[in-house]
Amino acid sequence: MLYLLYIFTFLFGFVLMEFVAWGAHKYLMHGSFWFLHKDHHDESHKHIQKNDSFALVFAIPSWLCIMLGVIYGSTISILFGSGIATFGFFYFMVHDIFIHQRIRYFRNSDNWYLRALRKAHKIHHKKITKEEGECFGMLLVPLKYFKEELKKN
Repeated sequence: MLYLLYIFTFLFGFVLMEFVAWGAHKYLMHGSFWFLHKDHHDESHKHIQKNDSFALVFAIPSWLCIMLGVIYGSTISILFGSGIATFGFFYFMVHDIFIHQRIRYFRNSDNWYLRALRKAHKIHHKKITKEEGECFGMLLVPLKYFKEELKKN
């Protein structure tokens, strides 16, 4: 039973981050922190962006949970922090490598889910201003994009 709690804690940290990232993206990055996020929406597609600083901001809670869990012997804290860190890894792989091709890998995918993710992100980047954006999530995107891609199969 304890292992179920451990699995749940890890998955909770991972899933929670999708919603935290969505809210931070919509209300902070496209709000008062636009000055850091703006270069991610411009056409230059630099390899290093001010926007990359958000990776450090999101790493802090993960690091704190893991560090404090190790110090105080809390497996729950370690697993929760590990769930957050795993989300960060998936975010890097999906957003930076697969979608934006910052490292040229996973260029062509015929998977309906990955095509829907890429399309939703493309829709998000159609707006180069901070207002009137849409599709702020990373792994969860509006169902309409999944339905469109499923019809293609």
